[in-house]
Amino acid sequence: MATDTRPRPSVRRGLALLTAERPRPEAIRSRPNGWWLAVGTVCFGAFMGQLDASIVTLTYGGLRTGFHASLAAVEWVSLAYLLALVALLVPVGRLADAHGRKLLYLYGFAVFTLASAACGFAPSLGSLVAFRVVQAAGAAMMQANSVALVTTSAPRERMRCALGVQAAAQALGLALGPTVGGALVSTLGWRWVFWVNVPVGVVALVAGHYLLPRTRARTRVTRFDWPGLLLLAVATTGALMGVSAASGLPVPRWGVAALFVVAAVAGRAFVRRQRRAAAPLLDLALLRIPAVAYGLVGALSGYLVLFGPLVLVPVVLTARGGSELTAGLVLTALPAGFALAATGGDRVLPRGLSDRGRCLAGAGVLTVAMAALLVVPPGIGELVPLLAVTGLGLGTFTPANNALIMGAIPARVSGTGGGLVNMTRGLGTALGVALVTLAVQVGGTGGDEALRSGTRWAAVVLVVASAVAVVAAWAGPREGS
Repeated sequence: MATDTRPRPSVRRGLALLTAERPRPEAIRSRPNGWWLAVGTVCFGAFMGQLDASIVTLTYGGLRTGFHASLAAVEWVSLAYLLALVALLVPVGRLADAHGRKLLYLYGFAVFTLASAACGFAPSLGSLVAFRVVQAAGAAMMQANSVALVTTSAPRERMRCALGVQAAAQALGLALGPTVGGALVSTLGWRWVFWVNVPVGVVALVAGHYLLPRTRARTRVTRFDWPGLLLLAVATTGALMGVSAASGLPVPRWGVAALFVVAAVAGRAFVRRQRRAAAPLLDLALLRIPAVAYGLVGALSGYLVLFGPLVLVPVVLTARGGSELTAGLVLTALPAGFALAATGGDRVLPRGLSDRGRCLAGAGVLTVAMAALLVVPPGIGELVPLLAVTGLGLGTFTPANNALIMGAIPARVSGTGGGLVNMTRGLGTALGVALVTLAVQVGGTGGDEALRSGTRWAAVVLVVASAVAVVAAWAGPREGS
């Protein structure tokens, strides 16, 4: 007698609830401008991710004191998160293209929110870093789908506007992060920096369930490229660990060199694997699209410049006797400028100015601001206007650059494309944290002259990154090509 091995109806219904995307209510689907509700919901994730990223740099002082750790060790609270994020964004985007972007986005919020609560209870620096890796897994599920959800929800002619609103939500998170982080660290302690994510996550989960659209165009995934994922993780981890080790971790020089060699070998092996694999993790054909290739270079450079000052300014101001709250208030000028340009740029810039023209204008302003950092003294009176101008440049550059990239990527692989964009952003963010820390270390430890030297080296890094963004915008394809 044959045994029925099929799951019971109740089990099947339970699995369906967990693995199927729920439709939006008819009243929301039928609204003419209902797509704005989806964009607004995605902005919850954009806000939450950037709030967390900008807050964490304000905890460095409290973590060093509480866990008796060096700056190079404490920076791994940021770097571990960013490394996991960079490694997971593309594969998660690929899974979202196959199984549903809304589904993975909501699960990402749940994981991120629970991991944030765990970070607040971490008993040691090692456990905090481990919880940050779990938090990054949730963030990858959100961020890999955020750009794709915006571009597939908004009409094509409104894509840049929608991406600008999303960028403004990111900027708002960045703007509030330093101030909120400085106030929390100065009053309640560093643990509240992570607990503040929990209520935002709960609201976003409810909103996403009712307001996000289901995935229409999907790409079937028959197998997963686990070797490719491993090679990508080794390449990115090796490179950033090498930069971090050079910036003050107790690692011998041969160990630092070995990390860079491992990163280079793994990176080369990853490219070869993607060319030959039957189901590659990353379709390299996307990188042969000029708008995508040059746009990704610009995105990496832009986010390096965005996050570099978030590390540099607290180090400079607290070394001169300032508080974390003061540093947070000063840093708010950068994302405030970003939000102003991202949301109001269309009202100020000429209507006929192309996305490429906006990229060039924004990157040019960015380069001028970073060059000024080389020659002006890094006091509060000088930093506030420089950071504000930097934010204006980034807020002009980023939405236009994102629109160029996503406009060139087919809708059926928009999740993979969005994951690629956010992976590049994450890599730029990690490089901004690691290279600025290295520059401060090169300047020396202790003394005002060492501080000025470290600031100058950090400014050189940021100027070079800004110039790369200009070159990428100039070399990219003209509109309609």
